[in-house]
Amino acid sequence: MIRRLTLTVRLTCLYTLVSAAVLLGLGFLVAWSTHQHFIDLDRDYLLDKVHLIQKIVEETPEPAGLSGRLEESLNSHQGLFISLTRGDEQLFGTSGIKFPAWLAARSASDQPMDWADGERQMRGMSTELSAAHLPGGVAGQGQSMRLTLALDTQHHTHFLQMLHQQLAIFVLVATLISGLLGWWAARSGLAPLRIMKERAQKVTAHKLDQRMPIDAVPVEMAELARSLNTMLERLELDFAKLMDFSSDIAHELRTPLSNLLTETQVSLSKPRDPDTYRDILASNAEELQRLARMVSDMLFLAKTDHGIQLPNREDVALEDEVASLLDFYDAVAEDKEIRLRVLGSGSVVGDRLMIRRAISNLLSNALRHAHPRTDVELAIYAQEDSISLCVTNTGDQIDAPDLPRLFDRFYRADKARAHPSSDGAGLGLAITKAIMVAHGGSASATSAAGTARFCLQFPGHQGG
Repeated sequence: MIRRLTLTVRLTCLYTLVSAAVLLGLGFLVAWSTHQHFIDLDRDYLLDKVHLIQKIVEETPEPAGLSGRLEESLNSHQGLFISLTRGDEQLFGTSGIKFPAWLAARSASDQPMDWADGERQMRGMSTELSAAHLPGGVAGQGQSMRLTLALDTQHHTHFLQMLHQQLAIFVLVATLISGLLGWWAARSGLAPLRIMKERAQKVTAHKLDQRMPIDAVPVEMAELARSLNTMLERLELDFAKLMDFSSDIAHELRTPLSNLLTETQVSLSKPRDPDTYRDILASNAEELQRLARMVSDMLFLAKTDHGIQLPNREDVALEDEVASLLDFYDAVAEDKEIRLRVLGSGSVVGDRLMIRRAISNLLSNALRHAHPRTDVELAIYAQEDSISLCVTNTGDQIDAPDLPRLFDRFYRADKARAHPSSDGAGLGLAITKAIMVAHGGSASATSAAGTARFCLQFPGHQGG
């Protein structure tokens, strides 16, 4: 049931319970201390009377005058009851009370004891008077004298009962007030959470720019606010990428589909000879192949978003993979009068086909954008904790704002999105980055003075 309560109610209940426990403890301490104080006062009072009676007995030579002197001295002490005995003979006694027999048998004669005498509450003590200092006539023939005293503590009991009632009322009222103050304190203290909740309710798919207040919340909530702001920033960025991705994929699919639809409609507009139909089908096959490659690349990227395991892990010599690719790209390089150069060597552990695809994407990208009669350089750098493969070409300058987005899906630096020399969909560099992430590495790009440099960095240098 407590799980359904709000945090304000929980804190209020806890604060009220703690306050009640403290107040109850304080009330018990006050009542106990008052009770002990009365006991101490009564003990001192009774001991004072013992000393007084001891003195009167010592100063009275005959038993006949003892009773009168005691009556005269103690007549003004209301609520005091005395019994003075010598053996079985009672020398002086106060009527209206019966002392319990066990009182005289107590070993600690200076500590008062409580008992009930009818409706009265009594507190008394019993002590033996020293016979060495008693007059011969009073002491008799060496018999000891026992003095028993008692006080009527009804006024103490009445006072303590009233005190207990007042303390109970005070504890109850103070607990209620503490509960109200606790509710106010909890509600005021949790006000930043309500502000954060209101901000969070404003977040929608079209309004992800809301952020949690950090300076206006307590230190304990500031870290939560920062975490939520970081989450919102990631959501805003991912949602923007998703919107761009949706727009780009629609753009990329529209062109080949439009071409297919146009050629098919034209071919059906009137009868044509078999050769014409064959040419149209061949053209359509090229567009379908382009669509198939695009879908295949998108499926690969979708798998990398959820993390992929490398199909085959083996030692891969980077210089051998580069040499194999150069044999394939030599013809393209010769057409543009571009010279291919290879520097360095090194090996990594990974999937051979995926690594070859990543290098191939960089190499084809470099050849596509390199100016004629320039060099394309593939350099391998082996370091202690990593190994890098960089592809460098001379071409048009890449603007600095475009560099961080070159590895995004469907992103192209030229806004016209026209690539007459390529049928790519703008997924090559995105696939390259995904392959490097799967290998625990990274991909980066730099551009300065018309020289573009794309690098693949693999973890763990293992030879070269």
